[in-house]
Amino acid sequence: MARVLITGGAGFLGSHLCDLFLARGHEVICVDNFITGSPKNIEHLFGREGFTFVKLDVTTYIHVAGPLDYVLHFASPASPIDYLEKPIQTLKVGSLGTHKTLGLAKDKKARYLIASTSEVYGDPLVHPQKEDYWGNVNPVGPRGVYDEAKRFAEAMTMAYHRFHGVETRIVRIFNTFGPRMQIDDGRAIPNFFTQALRGEDVTVYGDGSQTRSFCYVSDLVDGIYRLLMSEETMPTNIGNPVEMTVLQFAEEIKRLTGTKAPIELRPLPEDDPKIRRPDITKARSLLGWEPRVPLEEGLRRTIEYFRAAL
Repeated sequence: MARVLITGGAGFLGSHLCDLFLARGHEVICVDNFITGSPKNIEHLFGREGFTFVKLDVTTYIHVAGPLDYVLHFASPASPIDYLEKPIQTLKVGSLGTHKTLGLAKDKKARYLIASTSEVYGDPLVHPQKEDYWGNVNPVGPRGVYDEAKRFAEAMTMAYHRFHGVETRIVRIFNTFGPRMQIDDGRAIPNFFTQALRGEDVTVYGDGSQTRSFCYVSDLVDGIYRLLMSEETMPTNIGNPVEMTVLQFAEEIKRLTGTKAPIELRPLPEDDPKIRRPDITKARSLLGWEPRVPLEEGLRRTIEYFRAAL
C-alpha cells in the first residue's frame, strides 16, 4: 500500500483521483480549502478506511506526519470564472503552492506529479498541440493569471527535478468532463448542460467555429495514474484527440437533453483559443493510453449527474 497526498482533492479531478487511488489499495490524504472544491465531491469517502481529509491552504506551510510515496498537486481554480474572480489566489497556488508541495515531496523523498494544462499552449499556432510546442500565451491578458501560473509551475517542477533530484511528472490536461463538475463554472460543458436542462438559451461564444476535444474523466485519471507510475519526467499530454467545433458540441448536448431552446451567440472572450486538440502520440507509445469512453456514453453519464444536481 502506497501513501499519496492529493491537493485539490475535493475538486472535480482531485476527487476522482481520490477514488482511483483508494480503489487500487492506496492510502489517500486529501487536502483542500474549498475555494473551488466542494465537500460534496468527497462526502462518500468520509469514514472510509485509508482516507484522510485535511482542510488546508497549500500556499502556506504544509506538514504531513509519516511517510509519503506520492504527492499530486491539483489545487487550483481551473475555470475562467474562478480564476478571473480569484486571480491572486490562482497565481499563488501555481507558484507558492507548487513550491510548498515540491518541498514536501523532496523532504519525504516522494514522487511528485503536477497538474498542468493545455492552457500552457495559449492560443496555439501549431495544431494539434504536441509537447515540444512552447505555446502562444499573452502573459498580461486576463487569462494570463492561469496560463502563466501553470507555466511557472512546470518550470519550478523541472528545477526541483534537475537541482534536487526529485522524481517529477508533468501532465498537461486537456478539456475533461464528467460527474462532479461545478454546475455554474462558466466552461462550455457545464454551461451547455445547465442551460439545456433548465430550458434556457444555450450560449455559444463567438461564432462557435472554435474547436475543442473532450475527454471523459475516468479515461483522464487512468492516464494520470499511468504517467505517475511511468519513468517519464517531461510534460505529457492527456486528452481526447477527437476534435469538434463548440457549435457542434452545443447541438449534441441539445440532442441528448431534448431541449428545444435556441443557441444564442455571444462575443468571444479575450484570448480565447481558436483551436485546441492534443497530440497524444507520446501517451500512446509510452503509457499505452488512449481514451476508451465514447463521447456520447460519457455525455449521457454526465447528464444524469447534472439532472440530479439541478
